[in-house]
Amino acid sequence: MASLPRKLELFYDVLSPYSWLGFEVLCRYQNIWNINLQLRPSFIAGIMKSSGNKPPALVPRKGKYMMTDLQHLKNFYQVPIQAPKDFFSVILEKGSLTAMRFLTAVNMEKPEMLEKVSRELWMRVWSRDEDITEPQSILTAAKKAGLSEAEAKGLLEKCSSDNVKSRLKETTDAACNYGAFGLPTIVVHMDDNKSHMLFGSDRMELLAHLLDEKTEATGDFFTRDSHLASI
Repeated sequence: MASLPRKLELFYDVLSPYSWLGFEVLCRYQNIWNINLQLRPSFIAGIMKSSGNKPPALVPRKGKYMMTDLQHLKNFYQVPIQAPKDFFSVILEKGSLTAMRFLTAVNMEKPEMLEKVSRELWMRVWSRDEDITEPQSILTAAKKAGLSEAEAKGLLEKCSSDNVKSRLKETTDAACNYGAFGLPTIVVHMDDNKSHMLFGSDRMELLAHLLDEKTEATGDFFTRDSHLASI
């Protein structure tokens, strides 16, 4: 008898480019590995504050390395990452609270659309250097992802509700309780009721080891059956 899929939680924020990489890799592997992937929209600023961590861009050498690193990863994973021109304003001033509340509302009301809407928000901020903070920007992303205008507006209205605010905080707190200090944070739940927390988009081989699964040996895999292949 085949074993039941193992639950795998991905905590992410669209302000994080490394979250995008981890998101795309896991979305592709979910069709190969025996996993139940659960997307968990979280608030990276809350996790940073709770853990006392700092964004890489605030550490000069990390920030410089990050730009080069993302170019290498862009080419390897075939994810069209391009840093925003006004990087510090986007990351440190504008933030992602509205976007992550919207994704939380999507997850609560239209969970089948969460993957597509998340991807479109990443495309806006980390590929096309477009806004993700203004209501019209959120609506444009949602409609491009496949939501109707009425659905998108209804979900946007719910972003200010206590239910959505509480859910985003609960999810962020859950990541913190697992030990998160940044994003992406991956939590894999094992058959023995134990869980393992992994940080970063570069832990896929270790994740495969924990799951007793295999990873592909080359980057060619990551363009196969990709939602980004035609972009």
